[in-house]
Amino acid sequence: MKFDWTKKAVAGHKRAMALASILISALLMTQPAQAGSVSRIEARGSQITVSFDDLVEGVSTFSLLGPDRIAIDIRGGTAGQGGYASGIVKSVRQGQYNPNTARIVFDLDRPAVITDGSFSQDGKSLNLSLQAVGQNQISLGKKSFLPPLAFRAEPPKKSYSVKVPLGKPRDSVSLPKIYGPNDPSRPLVVIDAGHGGHDPGAISPHGSAREKNVTLAIARAIRDRLVAGGRVRVALTRDSDEFLVLEERYGIARRLDADLFMSIHADAAGNEEASGATVYTLSEVASDREAAKLAARENRANIINGINLGGATQDVSSILIDLTQRETMNISADFAKLLHRESSRQMSFRKIPHRYASFVVLKAPDTPSVLFETGYLTNKDDVAFLNSREGRTKVANGVGSAIESHFARKLAMR
Repeated sequence: MKFDWTKKAVAGHKRAMALASILISALLMTQPAQAGSVSRIEARGSQITVSFDDLVEGVSTFSLLGPDRIAIDIRGGTAGQGGYASGIVKSVRQGQYNPNTARIVFDLDRPAVITDGSFSQDGKSLNLSLQAVGQNQISLGKKSFLPPLAFRAEPPKKSYSVKVPLGKPRDSVSLPKIYGPNDPSRPLVVIDAGHGGHDPGAISPHGSAREKNVTLAIARAIRDRLVAGGRVRVALTRDSDEFLVLEERYGIARRLDADLFMSIHADAAGNEEASGATVYTLSEVASDREAAKLAARENRANIINGINLGGATQDVSSILIDLTQRETMNISADFAKLLHRESSRQMSFRKIPHRYASFVVLKAPDTPSVLFETGYLTNKDDVAFLNSREGRTKVANGVGSAIESHFARKLAMR
């Protein structure tokens, strides 16, 4: 089938969208006279010890849900690297939350809370007690611990902020290569391989396959299938083991003026019997509790190193009520149904194949977008399918057929 696709309708759709200017806050502060670096972290069983090479101001701890984590904010501290983990704690990560606060994140293998804690007499070591609890016993409130007064760093002398009006924010990521016909009139599809870099995503208990690698392999297979078809152009948000902030992912699609955005993922579940693919489209109200939990977990990818790397602006929320966004959501939902129809010939889906959730990565106001959970890495059969060349080819064939049918339908409606 020959495509004579033009982008007039899409261009008119996108011209209806105008982003408001934003304000960025620049935090200016003097450094404290003393700033203790995190020199050692040890998590053994139910005890956590954090050591510093100098004095700090104080510490607060709090729990994070989906996945289960505990975070420690160290005021007057500087982040170090890594740490030893065992028992309830699976891994340790550090990052500089702001110039005066280091953040440590403990990934847990089950829900747990900090029950008690205290500093050593010289203020250079903090001991915390950890206790496993039920999911409904998690408290999201903060606990604070202070070093002895004589061994406590002083806070910064000055702290103030300056608001500066800016134009359109600079884009922090370079645009990817566009594959396919050298014809700007052909539809452009952007495929996003979920996770990447320091964010592995789900890790399979059957062979330790990492979601970031599985999604990249599937994204490449879809790209190759679309290029072979010759009907559309295609770009990947990442073609290597690279970390992208959620907003950067759909931001690439918007900057390329893409006609369709698809984010590829592979789910995980506590029940290893859970299997099959699911297509998600944007809704501020999730279609069910499971969809809401999944969106909450994926949306936290921006703080995987303990630092919020996202910073979505208020204009995204306000845009969601615009008619342009509503039209985009309707197109996305129509494509989701088409994706299920075409792909179900190649792979298995869940009983409810199309669900709605408030994924950050789907919030491009003017680019039809879907998130495709291709299966469960916690299911032995699913991970074997997704990790095989034959399985990836089937996924790519289903997705490719759906994309080509989608644009053929739009062409016929002109």
